[in-house]
Amino acid sequence: MARLLTILIAAIALSACATAQLPGPQAERRIALTFDDIPRHQGAFYTTDERAELLRATLRYASVEQAAFFVNPGHLHERVNGVEHVMAYMADGHVVANHTADHGSLSNLTLDEYFAEIDAAEAWLVQLDGHRPWFRYPYLNEGRRDHEKRDGVRAGLAERGLSNGYVTVDASDWFYDQAVSEAVRDGHELDMEALGELFVESHVEAAAFFDDLAIRTVGRSPAHVMLLHEADVTVMFLPQLIDALEADGWTIITADEAYTDPFGELAATYDTPSAQGTLTEQVAWERGIPAPRWYTRNHIPTARAAFNARVLGIEPTQQQAED
Repeated sequence: MARLLTILIAAIALSACATAQLPGPQAERRIALTFDDIPRHQGAFYTTDERAELLRATLRYASVEQAAFFVNPGHLHERVNGVEHVMAYMADGHVVANHTADHGSLSNLTLDEYFAEIDAAEAWLVQLDGHRPWFRYPYLNEGRRDHEKRDGVRAGLAERGLSNGYVTVDASDWFYDQAVSEAVRDGHELDMEALGELFVESHVEAAAFFDDLAIRTVGRSPAHVMLLHEADVTVMFLPQLIDALEADGWTIITADEAYTDPFGELAATYDTPSAQGTLTEQVAWERGIPAPRWYTRNHIPTARAAFNARVLGIEPTQQQAED
């Protein structure tokens, strides 16, 4: 517990430095925080118990009334204290929703197999007081270019009383956690301050990018939903991220509020050549908003280059030589 408090205090102190470098606040914008892949595997820095405790403490300290946790119940007993972590999140007032039982990709499964994953997860989740009837596609994969699968899942969700637990803001937080784990494994020295700056900067930029895209598409700023993961790097820099979002004019709202926004009604109707990504991107694509419709660092080679240069001190020419 003492180690966790030390980490949290250090993270909060760093957040003040990060926030001080940001531009002044703009008109209020609203965003909810959501976390995928509960319970997630252990990362490079924390035990799963430490990470869950630090995440809960951060949300309490930042007065985040309600986040949403998208759960893979099939993994609960593979992770140490996985069930206990879910119960602790709900005890703090957060809510849980369906992310399939085992995080299978729709493109790799038949419709029957996919619905079996959804139904198995829902059978466990529906027993919980903090349950919400939302379903989030693993990998945000709604069938890619297979419209028969896309429409089949939409119909099946409606029959089950489930709605799309869509995302409007994504900065690929999972990538930074994966990149750090690989760097630690390979013995690289990490610039942790630079990592925090890159992580926070990317997410604040992504929020602004997708908000601008939404305004150009539907003429207003909707209640946004940010995609995050129960991952070490995300949890480590969450205090800085929340402070930076608020400094940039964002108000952290509940997932319940975000998912009542009329923008979400488009999640079951949009029609694009490919169904994978944020709802913001998909609706913009359907309505003819020209590219780019993805935040630049959601292009993983771009994110990798920034990570290598800023966190590992590896410039592109050096990286190419090593590859």
